[in-house]
This record gives sequence, C-alpha cells and structure tokens, in this order.
Amino acid sequence: MMQQGLNLSVKPHIVISTPGRLADHLDSCDTFSLSKIRFLVLDEADRLIEDDFGAQLETIFKVLPKKRQTLLFSATMTKTLQELQEVALTRPFFWQQQSEVATVESLEQHYVLIPADVKDAYMMHIIDKNLEAHPKSSIMIFTSTCKYAQILGMICTELGFDCVVLHSMITQKQRLAALAKFKSNQARILIATDVASRGLDIPTVDLIINHNVPNKPKNYVHRVGRTARAGRVGMAITLVTQFDIKLVHAIEAFINAKMTEYKTEEKEVLKILTEVAVARREAEIKLDEGDFGERKEINKRKRIILEGKDPEEEEQNKKKRIKEKFKRKEQFKKKN
Repeated sequence: MMQQGLNLSVKPHIVISTPGRLADHLDSCDTFSLSKIRFLVLDEADRLIEDDFGAQLETIFKVLPKKRQTLLFSATMTKTLQELQEVALTRPFFWQQQSEVATVESLEQHYVLIPADVKDAYMMHIIDKNLEAHPKSSIMIFTSTCKYAQILGMICTELGFDCVVLHSMITQKQRLAALAKFKSNQARILIATDVASRGLDIPTVDLIINHNVPNKPKNYVHRVGRTARAGRVGMAITLVTQFDIKLVHAIEAFINAKMTEYKTEEKEVLKILTEVAVARREAEIKLDEGDFGERKEINKRKRIILEGKDPEEEEQNKKKRIKEKFKRKEQFKKKN
C-alpha cells in the first residue's frame, strides 16, 4: 500500500483501482488529489453499484470535480442501472448493443437434469467424456461458494484430473500461479466462483460447466461468456436438479434461447458413483479439520486490521450500509 501511495504522489495521468483501495488511500494520506479528474470510468458497473461498494464510491465521489464525464460499462442492463439512468441529474447518453439473444450463436447450451445427490458424479463423467474426446480442450467449472470450489478441486485431483481453483480464500500469489498453470495448459480444468472469475483474461475456453444454476440470469451470461469468443465455437453444460427448474426457465427467457439436453451415459456414472462420493466426504473432512470457514473470517479480520480499521466497527458499518441501501430502494419504489 505504501508503494501505491508513492505511485499516486507522482500524479499519474491514469489511475486504475478497485473502489475500496482508492477510498483507503483517500482516507489515509494527502499526497495526491483527484480534483482535476476529467473522466471517471466504472467498469462492470452492475457489480460496483449493486454490490457492497456504496460507502467507498461515496468517498471517491466527494473529492471528484462536478464537471467531469462519467462512463459506466456493463455486460448486462440491471434494474439498478436503469433506476440510476432515470434519476440522473443530467440526461445521460445511453447505448446498448442490440441483439436478439444475450449469448452468441456459436455457443452450444445444454442442460443435464439429475438428482441433487449425484451431481458430482455426473460432473466427473462429463469431464472424463470431454477430455477423452478432446484431450487438449480446456474446461471452466463454476460453483456458488469458496468451499464448493475447494471441494470440487479436491475431488478432481483425487480422481486423477489436473485442476486449479480460484476463490477469495487463496492468496494473490496462489491466484496468479493457478491462472498461469491453466493458461499454459498444464492444468486443463479451472474451478472458480463467480466473484473470483470476474475480469480474468483467458482467451480460449472450450467447455463451461455450471455446477450450480446461477440465481440471476445475468450471472449465467457472464459465466458462459467465457467460451465461444471471437467467432470460436464453445459449449456450456448446466447441471440442473429438481429444485432448479424455475431458475432455468428464467435464464432461457432472459437469453431468448432454449437449452437442449446433453446426453450422458448413466451406466458410466454408476461406475464412479461410490468413488466420487468417498472423495467428496474425504474432502469435506479435510476442510473441516483445517478450519476452512474460520480461516476465511480470520483472513478478513487481518486484512481490515492491516488497513488500520476496527473489524467490529467495519461489520457494523456494513450492516448500516445494507439497511440504507434497502431504504433507498424502498423510497424509490414509492416515488415511482
């Protein structure tokens, strides 16, 4: 952080930062100023505005000049962005790329309808089937939590597949090493959470597997957008349980396209069912013994302390911001 402060003090022409880190520098030092900023760019604006960045953005906006150009970029048009456009003080210029579907034509989109308790075995069968047919192909697997990502990585390793894992509980050094291994084809499988995968520069991915059905259609679009890029063909397979039908229908309505069923071989799945179940149980035991969840909380508190803040106070502020955000949404609904 000290080196970053020195870099800011020499008055660079362009500053690229996360809201949190820039807000920290504004709060902790006075060696630089944003008073002459002419352009503010919010990339992935849907996340910055909808997620818990409100307090940091407010800190930044306070020191920016009023006469500036603000540009927001987003792959999806969310309700919050629409509301922001409607309440803007000046009429904004709005451009949206017109497309009948939210995904490209060169992307094959499939589903596999399965019972929830055998999802892992079907996933391993799909991986094995794909790599047997296309040994040099690359696979990205998306899941909902850090713990699931870690468990799936351990299952893949136990069954003999080279893989790397990306989630918020690994260090930056481990993250860079994992990406390098995947991009250099030393590992054919990358398992990631939605948050950890945002902003990654991975040119070619042949297959996307959704281990869980995303709660929001826009997250599905972000996931499958990792394949079939620049005119290439690609495939996305979503594992759907009996509890996910409504979510799938919402996604299909959003992308204006229907997923087709991906054919699996039940006999082959049954052969590995016990092996996968045992590997999962062993992975869960190892994580519990290693205090995986507790370690996440400890790392979070350490990071807050290193930033010179009080963890308890930060937690209270977070709850307060969530309440204020909910209150603003309710007020907006009443006005409209």
